[in-house]
Amino acid sequence: MGVREVLSTFSELGSLISLSRKLSPPPPLETIDSYPLRIEEYARTIPDRPMMMFEGKTLTWREYNALANKYAHAFKSLGIGKGDVVGLVMENRPEFIATITGLQKLGAAPSLINTNLRGRQLVHCLNVTSSKFCVFGEELSEAIAEVRDELADTIEQCLFVADTGEVPVPNWAVSFDDLVKEQPDDNLPQTQSITLAEIAYFLFTSGTTGLPKAAVVSNRRTIMSSMSMGGAMKCTENERIYVTLPLYHGTGLMLGVGSAWTTGACVIVRRKFSASKFLDEVREYKANRFIYIGELCRYLLAQPKRDDDADNPLEAMLGNGLRPDIWMEFKERFGLDRIVEFYGASEGNVAFANFLNKDKTVGLTPMNVRLVKYDIDADEIVRDADGRCIEVPKGEPGLLLAEISEKAVFEGYTNKEATEKKIVRNAIEGGDQWFNSGDLLKQVDVGFALGFKHYQFVDRVGDTFRWRSENVSTNEVGEIINGFPQINFCNVYGVEVPAADGRAGMAALTLLEDAGEFDVAAFSKFVNEQLPVYARPVFLRLKRDMDVTGTMKMVKGDLRKESYDVSQVSDPLYVLKPHADMYEPLDAAYHDTIRSGAAGY
Repeated sequence: MGVREVLSTFSELGSLISLSRKLSPPPPLETIDSYPLRIEEYARTIPDRPMMMFEGKTLTWREYNALANKYAHAFKSLGIGKGDVVGLVMENRPEFIATITGLQKLGAAPSLINTNLRGRQLVHCLNVTSSKFCVFGEELSEAIAEVRDELADTIEQCLFVADTGEVPVPNWAVSFDDLVKEQPDDNLPQTQSITLAEIAYFLFTSGTTGLPKAAVVSNRRTIMSSMSMGGAMKCTENERIYVTLPLYHGTGLMLGVGSAWTTGACVIVRRKFSASKFLDEVREYKANRFIYIGELCRYLLAQPKRDDDADNPLEAMLGNGLRPDIWMEFKERFGLDRIVEFYGASEGNVAFANFLNKDKTVGLTPMNVRLVKYDIDADEIVRDADGRCIEVPKGEPGLLLAEISEKAVFEGYTNKEATEKKIVRNAIEGGDQWFNSGDLLKQVDVGFALGFKHYQFVDRVGDTFRWRSENVSTNEVGEIINGFPQINFCNVYGVEVPAADGRAGMAALTLLEDAGEFDVAAFSKFVNEQLPVYARPVFLRLKRDMDVTGTMKMVKGDLRKESYDVSQVSDPLYVLKPHADMYEPLDAAYHDTIRSGAAGY
């Protein structure tokens, strides 16, 4: 351990102590505070500093507050007030952010809907939060048009917000732009009475295994999260935060834009992520902070290397999902001093963050948490003879539970049944309540850390499968396979094999653009050397592109369903037969052998 590491850790500790004084204990829910109040304060104290940059245009804090006020007055004229909910379906752009603030100035809450949803899921998201109105962008007109008849009985009006001007206002919608133009831009008195107890917005789960669930996010939780993560990035009014993640998701909105709303920093908003334009835009906008998802980092690393990659203004980045296998490569290639990896969920009551700037960790948490034994096969928590959960030793993966208390409230979903399913009772002692994260984490050693426990994300419970009496982490297997020189992305999941216990591993692979023909022999040799027998994928699927969610997480649902069925999959399929050390193409004849249970797995 070097002197520099010790001094650095003490320096980071000082920053952490300063931040913790601002956040602990949590302020009472009746406290008057909200994002709009803070925005109005910045409009008074730093009116001419940039608040937002978008497609070459800049809004100052004064200009943004004025725009949000016009939106608030427009909503008020429609009868929207405290406690009302308005659905918002729009791409990343200033109007999206102004809509959120405009509603919050009235004590109303936006329901932030994934722009990729269509049909039944879109209708569900608007109805489950009892949205009175639907604000939609010109760019999503077609999606709303497809379901407008189904919304007729629940949505009072659909409000159209122009974008490029190529699509006219539909005859079934109202131009919100025209209404906004008529409004004053002064602050509203209603904002002065909004408390931390009010709902800031509704965020939705991805819905990959069913209809999306609406998570309730209060002003207190979102402001504390924004302050915490903004502090972890060491943001002030001088910082510029580059955000390309969808703003209907908590990471982009709560931690990206929210960090600006609570520190006075400037946020640079992009509609969608572009790996090829990333560095050019970071330099153009002088962005020194970046909000990431792990897959974005892989996309960036897949770009051709340039000698000046590290010659950029970036100093720190905040996000989750940066895998340990690429952590140091990314940090060094792009010249970053600070990576604030965090762990949390939009609906959860716990968050971890890499406050002390240690490598390859989601950091620490001030919350009371436990890592407990989980039976992968039975898909349930393991309990002892007294019915209590069993904690795992350091270094062993365990299911993360977070105690539910006055300091760590679980606000849950709009659906009470879904909320109850996430609560574990009588876990450590009688009468206690814990939030079930559904994730496996492990405690890790990060060197000199002043006694703070640090953790590393392992996998989603549903993404860990059992094969040959061993638990296999899709995340860990994916990290190793991504090390093969031809691989661009790897998505690992478990599939059923007749007459075999557990699930066999299957990996969907995409190759680098210049990889050429897939080298099956070299890949087989790599897998045999790098992975134990039980962790080697039995099946491979070569894909041109990897399906991802709106937040850049790789989708497994359809891949699991299609499995290795040669009648459903047109992509090249490979199989590793029992006792073989070389993958070979999977044909219909051997597929039938597997399905009959005669393959010998």
